[in-house]
Amino acid sequence: MCNKEDTMSEEKIKHLEFIQNIVTRMNTNSFQIKSWTITIVSALLAIYASTQNSCFVLIGIFPTIIFWFLDTYYLTQERKFRGLYNDVAGVSENPKQIKLFEMRPDLYTKGKYSYWNVFWSRTIWKLYSSIIIILCGLFTYLKYIN
Repeated sequence: MCNKEDTMSEEKIKHLEFIQNIVTRMNTNSFQIKSWTITIVSALLAIYASTQNSCFVLIGIFPTIIFWFLDTYYLTQERKFRGLYNDVAGVSENPKQIKLFEMRPDLYTKGKYSYWNVFWSRTIWKLYSSIIIILCGLFTYLKYIN
C-alpha cells in the first residue's frame, strides 16, 4: 500500500512531463548538431577529393569548432533541466525549492552545470577534438606528400 507522501499529484507529474519534454528537445538538438558536424566535414572531404585542394580539409576545422560550442550550449541546458527535474521529483541530495510549474534553469550554474564543465566533458571533447586532430593530421600529411 502506498501512503499519501509516496504519491505525486497530477500537477507535479505534469510539471515533470514538461521538464522531460525540454530535456528530450535539448538532447535531440545535440544529436542533430553532431550529425551536422559529420555531414559538413564529410562534404568538405568530398570536395577535397574532387578538387585536390587541401584547404578544404583545413576549412572543416572551423565548423567543427562552432558546432562544438553550440553542442555544449544545448548539453548545458539539458543538464540544467535534468537538475530541475531531479529537484521537482525530489530525488536530489540537496533539492532546491521549486514552485509548481516553475522553470528555473538559472538556479543551476556551478559545478556540473557550468558551460566549461560540459565543454570539456568526455563525451563532447573526445568527439570534436578527435575530428580536429584528424583534420589537422590529414592536412599536414597532404601538405607533406605534395
